[in-house]
Amino acid sequence: MRVIEIEGGQGPANALKPGERPDPVAGPGQIRIRVRAAGINRPDLLQREGLYPPPAGASDILGLEVAGEVDQVGAEVDRWGLGDRVCALLGGGGYAEFAVVDASHVLPVPDTLDFASAAALPETIFTVFANVFEAGDLKPGETLLIHGATSGIGVTAIQMAKALGARVITTSRSKAKADAALELNADVSLDASAVDLAASIKAAGGADVILDMVGAAYAGINQTALRPGGRWVVIATQSGPLAEIDLLKLMMKQAILTGSTLRRRSANEKARLAANIERQVWPWVETGSVRPPVDAIFPLDQAALAHLRLEAGEHVGKIVLTV
Repeated sequence: MRVIEIEGGQGPANALKPGERPDPVAGPGQIRIRVRAAGINRPDLLQREGLYPPPAGASDILGLEVAGEVDQVGAEVDRWGLGDRVCALLGGGGYAEFAVVDASHVLPVPDTLDFASAAALPETIFTVFANVFEAGDLKPGETLLIHGATSGIGVTAIQMAKALGARVITTSRSKAKADAALELNADVSLDASAVDLAASIKAAGGADVILDMVGAAYAGINQTALRPGGRWVVIATQSGPLAEIDLLKLMMKQAILTGSTLRRRSANEKARLAANIERQVWPWVETGSVRPPVDAIFPLDQAALAHLRLEAGEHVGKIVLTV
């Protein structure tokens, strides 16, 4: 099968080169997907740079989410059949013509959704659900603050929170991105290059839950923004991992600070998440309430250009490879 490999094991975007590998085989409890599209995510960039190695047993090929047709069904799998349109969360292996995945980490692709749009769903929806809906325990009527609103995760979080019935405040790095967040139905969208974020978030009423992909640079802003009983969920540290935390302020607000990663969770935990997502979130996907925009589509052999697009930071929504 055709794959994308990292020349030299790690490097810049131009280290991504087409290659060939043996076709994978679905084992017990697994299916093989004929990949039609694969989502690009920031952890792919980190792995390419040698900063985010795959967990034990996962493919060294990049790619954490795919969409396509079931091509092979392993023993002990009774839900999926050949030709079923599916999307899946992977531990790795998405930048390829075929991918093998635990059958319990797979979700059906609605007939109204094309493969490129479907490939943009699993990694972001699993991440938002695990961190905003479960760890952050966002409730209808509460306010979610999202930093990095036009990232793949950001646009998905806006849509999922609004579908739940929450209010959404977003921050972005430019007026164009702030305007894009408003078009995606954010209630308040702040341009970090033009306003005092701490004062503006306070004026907007503060937040019950904060989805933080920035890290150190926004730590002070987040501590001020939290309402009493608020939950601050960290999922990335793009401005650095070391931050000054006023523990007394968190104590006085009875706030919770937590963080997580998705890739290293156990197979059983991912299966639990998939089942809950299918029950709660998938109806929103089927009706179009949750439909993250696809910013750009590149053919598999142009994975390097896709990575450069993500690194440039000008995208709104997801970047996808088609196979």
